[in-house]
Amino acid sequence: MPPKRKSSGASRRQMQPEAAQREKEAELALQQAAELALSSDEEHDSPLDSEDELAGGAASDGGSDSEAEGAPGSSGVDREIENAVLGYMAAVEKRRQQRQPRLRGSSEDDGGDADTEEEEAGGSDAEDDDEGGSPAVTDSDDELPASGSGSDDDEEGGSGSEDEGSEGEARLQQHAAAAAAAVAEDPDPASDSSEDERPNRNTIGDVPLEWYQHEEHIGYDVDGKRLAKKPGGRKDLMDALIARADSTRDFLRTVYDEYNDEEIVLSKEEMRMIQRIRSGQFPHVEVDPFEPEVDWFTRDVEVMPLSGAPEPKRRFIPSKWEEKKIIKLVRALRKGWIKREAAPEKPDTYLIWEDDGKTLDKTATGLTYIPAPKLKLPGHEESYNPPAEYLPTEEEKNAAQLLEEEERPQFVPTAYDCLRKVPAYASFIKERFERCLDLYLCPRTRRKRLIIEDPEVLVPKLPKPQDLQPFPVLLSVRYTGHTRPVRSVAPDASGQWLLSGSDDCTVRLWEVRTGRCMRVWQLEEPVSCVAWCPSPQLALFAAASGKRLFLLPSSTGNEEQEAATEAALQASLAAAGGGGSGGVEEGQLVSWQRRQEGGGGGGEGGLVVLHKFSIKNVTWHARGDYFATVAPTGNTQAVLVHQLSRGVSQNPFRKNRGRVVRVLFHPSKPFFFVATQQNVRVYNLAKQALAKKLVAGSGVITSMAVHPTGDHLIVGAEDKRLCWFDLDLSAKPYRALRYHNYAIRGAAFHRSYPLFASSSDDGTVHVFHGRVYADLMTNPLIVPVKILRGHEVVDFQGVLDVAFHPTQPWAFSAGADATICLFVNP
Repeated sequence: MPPKRKSSGASRRQMQPEAAQREKEAELALQQAAELALSSDEEHDSPLDSEDELAGGAASDGGSDSEAEGAPGSSGVDREIENAVLGYMAAVEKRRQQRQPRLRGSSEDDGGDADTEEEEAGGSDAEDDDEGGSPAVTDSDDELPASGSGSDDDEEGGSGSEDEGSEGEARLQQHAAAAAAAVAEDPDPASDSSEDERPNRNTIGDVPLEWYQHEEHIGYDVDGKRLAKKPGGRKDLMDALIARADSTRDFLRTVYDEYNDEEIVLSKEEMRMIQRIRSGQFPHVEVDPFEPEVDWFTRDVEVMPLSGAPEPKRRFIPSKWEEKKIIKLVRALRKGWIKREAAPEKPDTYLIWEDDGKTLDKTATGLTYIPAPKLKLPGHEESYNPPAEYLPTEEEKNAAQLLEEEERPQFVPTAYDCLRKVPAYASFIKERFERCLDLYLCPRTRRKRLIIEDPEVLVPKLPKPQDLQPFPVLLSVRYTGHTRPVRSVAPDASGQWLLSGSDDCTVRLWEVRTGRCMRVWQLEEPVSCVAWCPSPQLALFAAASGKRLFLLPSSTGNEEQEAATEAALQASLAAAGGGGSGGVEEGQLVSWQRRQEGGGGGGEGGLVVLHKFSIKNVTWHARGDYFATVAPTGNTQAVLVHQLSRGVSQNPFRKNRGRVVRVLFHPSKPFFFVATQQNVRVYNLAKQALAKKLVAGSGVITSMAVHPTGDHLIVGAEDKRLCWFDLDLSAKPYRALRYHNYAIRGAAFHRSYPLFASSSDDGTVHVFHGRVYADLMTNPLIVPVKILRGHEVVDFQGVLDVAFHPTQPWAFSAGADATICLFVNP
């Protein structure tokens, strides 16, 4: 084995000069290839774009450095770039060689070729060492010490070759690292992509960098991730001086980006662009500012047509249809069917100033033209598929149905899937017609907008309720005894007694101060209304029950009044010629009959006026001789006027315009008020003519009361409004009071105090101060002063009637809870 080792060392010493020779030849070939590539690049570039001209005086330093480094030629090629290119090419060639499969010798054979194989293996190892690569991996571990053993000469020779191989390997690694750094800094130098396309660009915008002075990041990228600061940060003056000494050209071409915390080395193309911009030229060379204009559209008239097809024959002969039309026009002109309009004649006189008297703004009638107001533009709620927040809920729809027709919303948003499912607008023609009427009939005037600084000045200055005393405030007495709702209450002229009629078919007489029931009249049907006779000589009252009107003595007067009452009843019965108990004969309006003893129970005496229809209301004249009844279902016999002294009845109206609900006599004049469901008519009984028609403009009228002076009227309706009419002022309401929550059922004036009240189904009685002045120029003063509560709502019915005490500021109320309340002023 020693001879074999010796032969191996000898063969290695023989291979060392050959390896060195091959390395030199490869390096020379690579250098020639690099110079050839650089020379071709210089021929391609313009000689005016040298870096010495771009850098100015500082380029001379770079040139001296290049000469000191031994650069072949002064053509502006950077020596460092050249070394990086050479190192990069050497590294690529070495990787290619390493990737080639290496042939390894097989294990030691018994033949005589072992020595030859070991020599070849040693030679390959030497080559690897010389080229800077790692030693080849052998198949057997026993060969490693064998390759290292031998004489001293062999060891010295081996160490020398290893030093040369390590030096070459280090040089190649340095060139490869420089090339990789150059590629990393500018992977594509020829690319014209913008700097904004580089990854991890800072996107904070125009934000002061002082905000990130004490932070670990410099900003955020497009994805919102933080961009960390570089460990070293920006170079200080010392580092900049060292970098300039190392590479002057790179230093002069380096720009520091504060927002991205990086240094950018400008390329040759960017330097050329800067030079062209500074000289006032376009940044890009390919832009030609003086290129010839291309005239895409010619200005000359072309002789050839657009189409080469021959023209048709119809263009050369006249049209027969045009000929017929011309004949018709000529015939119409000859016969005078078509008249030529004469030219307008210019006036002989004209205004010197065109705007004299603002004639341009006035129409032919001399009135100023006012344009019609524009319609409101539709909003989101009027879309065929509005957003969900505009659609009403089921509760809102149900609540809208409970409102009055005037208060309901005119338009309810509705959603449809598509436009073809939207139905036609039902009120389109009606709205257009009403708008045309408004534009044609309603006058329009210009109103100047008032500038009001303090809105409180618009609030009327009303006196305090404490200053308007007295008026009823406290519940004093509750009258109980009825078993059904009380429909009507009526105090007598003295204020000592109170009458009440109820659905339990009874009429009760109460003592006002004690609340004791003094007498009960049992009738056959529910009592709808009771009323005292205002005559001071008679102690008599009327009660409406079904089709019968009872005239009953109250037995509350003295002997003279009782005798006069009995005599008046006997005289009226004798004058009417009644006394029987039959029905109404044909041709008669009513039948006057004596009340049967014990037939109705609860007392004796009295008269019965039998009607054909059910009576709902009865009212007396101020003198006490006449009284009127209302039967809403009586059609032409709805209103009848009766005379007690003569025992006669008459029908003053042959035809009623509407369903009559209430009637009243004027307290001092021969006027008769007839209230239908929509309006109130005032008739002059002396002239037997219609004096005035009052339009309430509200819902169905339910109650009515006249002021003691007779010049004012209040009307209650089902639309919760109480209208005050001034008969001397207008046929429309002077004031509409809307304080109740439900329909109004009763209304009354006080005889001596400036008070009036209204009762409603909401279970309350509203008391108002209504002062009427003798001066016709002063409007009445109407102030709400008190809300009286004392009744419960039963079956959606509250307070059915209200009446005032004749002498005291007290109020009586009849409720659906079968009770009567007296409210007094303490």
